[in-house]
Amino acid sequence: MNYENFRRVEERAFYALVGVLGLIVLLGAGAWHYMEEHGHIVTGMSNQIVWGVPHVFAIFLIVAASGVLNIASIGSVFGKTVYKARAPLSGLLALAMLGGGLAVLMLDLGRSDRLIIAATHFNATSIFAWNIILYSGFFGIVAAYLWTMMDRRMKGYSRYAGFSAFIWRLILTTGTGSIFGFLVARQAYDSALLAPMFIVMSFSYGLAVFLVAQSVMYRWNGLTLDAAILRRMKNLLAVFVSAVLYFTLVYHLTNLYFAKQIDFERFILLDGGIYTTLFWLGQVVIGSLIPLAILFHPQWGMRSGAVFSSALMIIFGGFCQLYVFIIGGQAFPLNLFPGMEATSSFFDGRMAHPYAPSLPEFLLGLGGIGIAALIAVVAVRILKFLPQDDFSHLAKAEDLTD
Repeated sequence: MNYENFRRVEERAFYALVGVLGLIVLLGAGAWHYMEEHGHIVTGMSNQIVWGVPHVFAIFLIVAASGVLNIASIGSVFGKTVYKARAPLSGLLALAMLGGGLAVLMLDLGRSDRLIIAATHFNATSIFAWNIILYSGFFGIVAAYLWTMMDRRMKGYSRYAGFSAFIWRLILTTGTGSIFGFLVARQAYDSALLAPMFIVMSFSYGLAVFLVAQSVMYRWNGLTLDAAILRRMKNLLAVFVSAVLYFTLVYHLTNLYFAKQIDFERFILLDGGIYTTLFWLGQVVIGSLIPLAILFHPQWGMRSGAVFSSALMIIFGGFCQLYVFIIGGQAFPLNLFPGMEATSSFFDGRMAHPYAPSLPEFLLGLGGIGIAALIAVVAVRILKFLPQDDFSHLAKAEDLTD
């Protein structure tokens, strides 16, 4: 196949991909319209479980958006040349994923028009209000950071913009974790561990998403990632996954130390049905232990296909972790009066009815992923976001064989 035919086939494939992603976005918009017209009665949510599957998708995208920017921070703030070539793609994915996550978050509120009130009337005592400022600031700072990386005239400001983005994304993820950490109305939440835990989760999810996106783009363009760079990135991913496991262990051990939390821990770890299954099988085994075994294996860990599969499993495990944390945390009843039984027509003191996500909820969540992917695909097509490694320069800057 000559070059012209290759370009023609590649162009058709690009428009086909844009069409598929556009269809996913339209399905998500249709699901939102359906829920807006009929109310949340058409979903699996209830008065007890008010944050459903769309929130799982939204929180994952928002947390991963912060974490995927870690690639750029390693290059700009810590001066690692290998990661500098990946900084523009890192910034693009951060903006795309945050846009997709916020779209799902806002459209799942039930009254999306109320966002105007939140934007025009600031409540300084609300962590939700503070997060609006953090999200807006993230867009502005990362956009400026991309400008300094893409425009030669602004190169001198790139380090300062990168450091600002590094600090801001840590604050943003801390704010996201604090949304749950400040909620005393659920026993699964209300923990000071959640802020640092969400930061570590963002590192793991973000790097996994970046490796998947980079692998797809390299495969699309017929490129191969250098083995030394692959080794560095998969080792870093393994460290982040291990850190998430450590924080998960500390979180549950801390809960088990307090007598009031033992029933909740039994619910999640032993008697929670789907939540227990997703925790042990989805998060721990599929999302952590199997990827770690692959990433640390001397042969499998150096195969791009194996690393790609590990990243996909880590992403799946991330969704399982957030599903158990967000929905499982709501399903367990709040202990209003310790030592006493509480009953009412609002199911106080009783376990929530099994939550069964509806199709519109899944479609809305997938719509957010479609928005993020569509932004990334179109932007990479228009501008040069594909990582370009200069190995002659890298050899002088640092030893890739370490």
